[in-house]
Amino acid sequence: MELLSELAELGDSIESSIVKITPTHRQCTIELKNQSSKYTLGNPRVYMDSGRCTVPLAPSIKPDSSGEAVFVKTPNTARGAVGMFTYDLIDNSTKQCSKKIAVLYKVPFDMKLNSVGYAVGELDVSKECNRDLYREISKQKNMTLVSGKAKGPSLKHESENVTVLATMSKCNTAVIKVQVSDS
Repeated sequence: MELLSELAELGDSIESSIVKITPTHRQCTIELKNQSSKYTLGNPRVYMDSGRCTVPLAPSIKPDSSGEAVFVKTPNTARGAVGMFTYDLIDNSTKQCSKKIAVLYKVPFDMKLNSVGYAVGELDVSKECNRDLYREISKQKNMTLVSGKAKGPSLKHESENVTVLATMSKCNTAVIKVQVSDS
């Protein structure tokens, strides 16, 4: 009986040692800069496939302004921080919106099985930020966005309205920098 309790203690200490040396924190920080003089970014919408938001998106980002958000994995789960968000492109002169920008982020729990990646682009304003859109973009069925792996070349999406540039670091606490400018 004593041997079993010693083995149990040993098992606990091995497990806790592994947990201590294996980073399990997954996070994605988004830094968004609006360099457009024509558009304000407004009405953000978020879909999270896994994880939660600890720093929410700004309600609007005016020209020459910036915003930030932080998405983290849910504690005590074997899932990462994965999801997307959209912002309406609100024309500063007409106050109307016909397009939106979208940003998808993936910081998986197991980075040996799944890549850290992202996608950016412009969508019709009628597209809802939801599970269907997330799956469409993540499976690359939506060709209006450009996607890539972290630490690869930067992404660039050009449309008649705006140009969206983005870069992403490849680590447990990834950072995506997004820049929106007039086309």
